[in-house]
Amino acid sequence: MKKTLAILLALAMTLALAACGGNNATANTPADPAPAAPADPTPNVPETPEEKDYSGYTIRIYSNSNSTERTTWLINEAKDAGFTISIDDNSVISGDTAAIQAANENKDGDILFGLNETRWSQVVSGTYENLALLDWTPTWASEVGEYAYPNQAYGLVIQNVLMLYRNDELGTNGQELHFDHWADIVDCGYSWYRQGKVGGTTNANINSAMLYAFVDPASPAGGISIDGWKTLWKYCENGNFTGDSYGFDPLNRGDVQVATFYSSSLYGKIDAAGEDSANPLKGALEPENWALVDIADGTYYIAEYIGVLDKAGRSEEETEAVKAFAEWFGSADVQAAWGEEFDSYPCNQSAASILYPDGVPEIYTLKNFALSKVEGTDMTYAEYVAAHSSEWTNIMTNLGFYWADASGAAAEPDWDALDWSVLTQSKEA
Repeated sequence: MKKTLAILLALAMTLALAACGGNNATANTPADPAPAAPADPTPNVPETPEEKDYSGYTIRIYSNSNSTERTTWLINEAKDAGFTISIDDNSVISGDTAAIQAANENKDGDILFGLNETRWSQVVSGTYENLALLDWTPTWASEVGEYAYPNQAYGLVIQNVLMLYRNDELGTNGQELHFDHWADIVDCGYSWYRQGKVGGTTNANINSAMLYAFVDPASPAGGISIDGWKTLWKYCENGNFTGDSYGFDPLNRGDVQVATFYSSSLYGKIDAAGEDSANPLKGALEPENWALVDIADGTYYIAEYIGVLDKAGRSEEETEAVKAFAEWFGSADVQAAWGEEFDSYPCNQSAASILYPDGVPEIYTLKNFALSKVEGTDMTYAEYVAAHSSEWTNIMTNLGFYWADASGAAAEPDWDALDWSVLTQSKEA
């Protein structure tokens, strides 16, 4: 499949040369991904226009989707397509907060991609004084459906967080796990992995999933009931942190029986699981010794987007190059190649049909409670998270959630004596 996608990548360059036009999408909140249409065995490649080399301008990119592998791949593929780009890997910029802050402070960015609805809603609304988006509508805008801020930013990758368990002798020994809520993990009777720090996009999404059952718009504790914070504390206190970045590796080794992970990379990790464990997880699309926890609520989805920044002093010709890059990167063939290489699911449904001609993988068919309306408000849960995320981070930081070293574990708070008006504020405030 990678050979086929490499060929399609070369063809995709023609799309970059038509950087204007296309249909607008009409919403800015994520929806459950629709099943991909059957793949057309013959790529629909437009007539080739006069080729243009955009490599004379270095396109500055800021992103949190910037592992060394991703940045190396993107730099090389962009070069082959006629673009010169500059992007820092995660040894320089790590996480969505760092990416958005660097872009805002440096004021030299051309492209912003990755992040999620929380950050993109802030960019669109003008939260960051030095970041403004250029009006831009790619030719593939209609392919991403509701994953769009019309004329400003368009979806690239759909992500969600997952709860997995081993069902072999190192796990539940055949017992199926069914929860009503994510937070039910604290009473599941099995060992689980929890993260070791407050920050990070995936960690924040796991917390959003854990807190969903405890939404209370009237609560002074960041709009979450006190029982929600008690439960999250129990999740930290009784969970296992083994020093791993995420929950896949300890589950793969058999150190824990239940763990959380993110959808992108899951199948690839399982394919390579035997390299890191004597008792690996087996079977990617058809699991052999693991399963998804059946959670009635569903899970928390986000989408990652791409937008063209309105950079001061950039010439019209340079702006044309930036738009052409964004057009190329979000196109079906390139997003299919990106998805194949990094085990991610594209917003672009034409790309999804190339990757998965037999239908949507199970991990992307789960119910999406990010879109559920929060009772007593006019917000979806994704919007509610965006409105309260800074308060939640402050609460967890101030109370000492997610200690990495068990010997340095914070004492459980006296929940009845807490001043939430202080705890929801940053320590620097």
